[in-house]
Amino acid sequence: MKHVVFLCFFGLLGIMAMAQTQDAAQLYKDGKQLMQQGDYDNAVMVLNNALQQDPNNLDIQKDLAFANFLNRDYTSAINVSKKIIAQPGADEQAYQILGMCYKAIAEYKEAGDLYEKGLKKFPNSGVLYNEYGEMLAMNKTLDKAIQYWEKGIEADPNYSSNYFNAAMYYAQNNDNLLWVMYYGEIFINLESYTTRTASMKSTILDAYKKLYTQYKPEQWGSGYKKTPFALAFFQVLKNSIYQIATGVTPDNLMAVRTRFILDWYNSGLNQQFPSRLFDQWQYFLRDGMFEAYNQWIFGAAASPVNYQNWVQTHTAQADAFKQYQASRIFKIPLGQYYHQ
Repeated sequence: MKHVVFLCFFGLLGIMAMAQTQDAAQLYKDGKQLMQQGDYDNAVMVLNNALQQDPNNLDIQKDLAFANFLNRDYTSAINVSKKIIAQPGADEQAYQILGMCYKAIAEYKEAGDLYEKGLKKFPNSGVLYNEYGEMLAMNKTLDKAIQYWEKGIEADPNYSSNYFNAAMYYAQNNDNLLWVMYYGEIFINLESYTTRTASMKSTILDAYKKLYTQYKPEQWGSGYKKTPFALAFFQVLKNSIYQIATGVTPDNLMAVRTRFILDWYNSGLNQQFPSRLFDQWQYFLRDGMFEAYNQWIFGAAASPVNYQNWVQTHTAQADAFKQYQASRIFKIPLGQYYHQ
């Protein structure tokens, strides 16, 4: 009889623990939903209740810290985040949230120390390289910021924000137009439908316009003597200079880029400098989608009205390209970094 009571007692404890876990899971779900709705006060309260029931749950802790951050209660967010990164299971997102809090209150030294610590633990984290760069930019040290965005591109080539920030940085300096065009186009393939995508398309188009209107072809590679990829790029691009004679338009850029990709592969430069971006150009050209792709970039940037007219008069091409975008994931292999 004693054994029966003993077993029943521990069985009851197990049921109570399961009920608590279920309650914590439901509270966590409710808290996340409140965050998504923008009700940060209630989200913090509910997530705190969830954490009381499941105090070792790192996901609840991270979302509680983030909810406090969104609620602009930076002190609470920092306190929770510090406890998280002190735990062995803390991931790069935990460092990101704490860094965002430090940036919000302009505690740049603390943020820098945090990112250094985080990158020692996660040396290939594109997120942390990007956050570090943004912090340095906020602290008006852009020359250092670009170093971290470049490191992020090299270490984690599929994290889009490093490309965005690097391209926008180089857009301020006409001597780096290649990297505006190249990084910018990689960015819009990684992040195809956001407000940043639209602004980057305009930035890419402006870079092409500056290249052709402000510089002679013999000047194109002057700032790239230590970058073999850039020198090769400009050497091939010169072959199609005559196709831009009537202006930097979406149609002319289509012709320029068609000639470029044919020459790039015919000369074997794809073997010397493998590029996922250029592989995609070649695929689009071979599959009849290159015009739709170029219109999506340059047509939309030059004139949204004209681009919509093009879509309406080229429905088969536009639909095929849209379907391709919706069904594929653009990923860049490690080792295709050439800005050295």
